Amino acid sequence: MIRHKRRLFAPTAAGTGLGESTFAEAAWDRSRSATLRGAVVGACVGAVVAFMANIPAAWVAHGVANATAQRLLLADARGSLWSGSAVAVLTGGPQSRDASALPGRLEWALGLRAYGFDLKVQHACCLNGSVTIQVRPGLGRLGFTVLPSPGWIGQWPSSWLGGLGTPWNTLQLGGTVRLVSPGFKIESAQGRLWIDGRADIELLGVSSRMTTLNTLGNYRMSISGDAAQGGASRLQLSTQDGALQLSGEGTLGPKGLTFRGEARAEAADEPALNNLLNIIGRREGARTVISIG
Repeated sequence: MIRHKRRLFAPTAAGTGLGESTFAEAAWDRSRSATLRGAVVGACVGAVVAFMANIPAAWVAHGVANATAQRLLLADARGSLWSGSAVAVLTGGPQSRDASALPGRLEWALGLRAYGFDLKVQHACCLNGSVTIQVRPGLGRLGFTVLPSPGWIGQWPSSWLGGLGTPWNTLQLGGTVRLVSPGFKIESAQGRLWIDGRADIELLGVSSRMTTLNTLGNYRMSISGDAAQGGASRLQLSTQDGALQLSGEGTLGPKGLTFRGEARAEAADEPALNNLLNIIGRREGARTVISIG
């Protein structure tokens, strides 16, 4: 008698429905993992946005102090990177005892713009309304474009310069420093400074406690450059009027600042200006040679 062996078959996944269940569970796991990843990414992005939105103004003040070797300080900074205010102070640098603050508070507002930011600055004492500065960061470089304002851009008391220490604290200047420009750009690249455009720094009604004269005169320092040419910007100092005659030329560019000029006095005013002429440069007879760089 021949016995036939029965072949045992395991139930198939299709027959029992286990395949559909396993597939559904796997899909659910993938969906849950994707949701979790999205939540984590969203939380991280939200944290970064919240952090950026609340960067304190004190951090801005710290950055400005470091960038200027602590010669320009934003004291009592309030607010944030995007909207804040501070007191502008000039000092002679680290451990200097000289300091001079402008009256009132410097206010700023920073907004996003294509490829950069727009910085709007106001200061009731010293700026002509709201001054706009376009900030353009780049790879290894940073550009600042000062947009023109009707008339002048800013004006500051000359006495503010006394905070920088020697020789300004000795000269104790009076008068006004005014910035006039049709618009110019300052660009820093790998530690080098470039200026594109033209800016005039006017010294108006200048006086000094080093002389008995009520005023020394009115002067202009013109700065002009063309970044496309890759050269240094040109400096030119001229006297508009006054007892003290100043003149000179120089450059500002990748190799730093160089300037050669001279100071003279009219014969009738020379006795009153002798002390001043001895301080501002090297005396050569009736003239004083001014040399920087």
